[in-house]
Amino acid sequence: MSKVKYYYDSENLAYRKIKTKKTTKFGFVFLFLLASALFGFLSFVILLNTPYFETPKDRLQAREIDNLKLHYAILNKKIDELNAVTAAIEDRDNNLYRTYFNTAPISDEERKAGFKTKNRYAELEGFDNAELVKNTTKRVDVLSKELAIQSQSLDEILKLAKAKDNLLSAIPAIQPVKNENLRRMASGFGYRSDPFTKARKMHEGMDFTAKTGTPIYATGDGIIVRADNTASGFGNHIVIRHGYGYETLYAHLSKYKARKGQRIKRGDIIGYVGSTGRSEAPHLHYEVHQNNRAVNPLNFYYGNISAVEYVAISKLANQENQSLD
Repeated sequence: MSKVKYYYDSENLAYRKIKTKKTTKFGFVFLFLLASALFGFLSFVILLNTPYFETPKDRLQAREIDNLKLHYAILNKKIDELNAVTAAIEDRDNNLYRTYFNTAPISDEERKAGFKTKNRYAELEGFDNAELVKNTTKRVDVLSKELAIQSQSLDEILKLAKAKDNLLSAIPAIQPVKNENLRRMASGFGYRSDPFTKARKMHEGMDFTAKTGTPIYATGDGIIVRADNTASGFGNHIVIRHGYGYETLYAHLSKYKARKGQRIKRGDIIGYVGSTGRSEAPHLHYEVHQNNRAVNPLNFYYGNISAVEYVAISKLANQENQSLD
């Protein structure tokens, strides 16, 4: 039985019973029900956003995230394999190819610099697993930059290789006359007795004895820049400019078989042995100049003689005797 409540009526000086209106009762009931419904809805929303309550959508997203992590793990493993292959290529490039062609190696700092664009990875921030995605993207960028640098390096090596072929063809690497029995060596490079003054002076070439009319061969590829008899003492002579700082001189010719401005190959006949100019007997005076300085031709005869023959000819060339011019 509910309690009866009273209030004091001061006008009539009496207690009167409090009567509750039906509308007020219904209002309280409605507010209670509304509050209960609101509380239940908020509780449901909170449960949906807690890890303790998974929806089918949450489970699907979780599987997709796991698959994404797996794909990134596989991608990183592939990057590791590519990095190992690239490192081997770079090591071979620096320590073999670039060393062979006398070219400075490419530093690791330059190869692995990546891209230094500011805020390049800003758009990858703020997501779940953002660090995984960002780090993998950086690794891909570094690898792509390394491959681009290596590609440029190999292009450079290819150009150097082609230039090396030209250099090897240009170097005066054979004897200028046929000398199978090694008996044509009359006088070598160095101080020799002058045949006319008998004074000891520098002989800047090698003298090969031969009959007048014996063919003379170009010792390397090049262009004939002189074919005349205006130089003092050389008589009829030819100068070939081979490039890369090399020039060769062929003196005392009886006649020419090539002309000024003609491009020739190693082994081409350019003239014939004679005794024109300041010469004591028919022979070829042959000089090699490297960077405008006369050098010993003996050091260049590696194109058509063996090691044993080189030793034999060097003994003859190093004898301090009388030159023929």
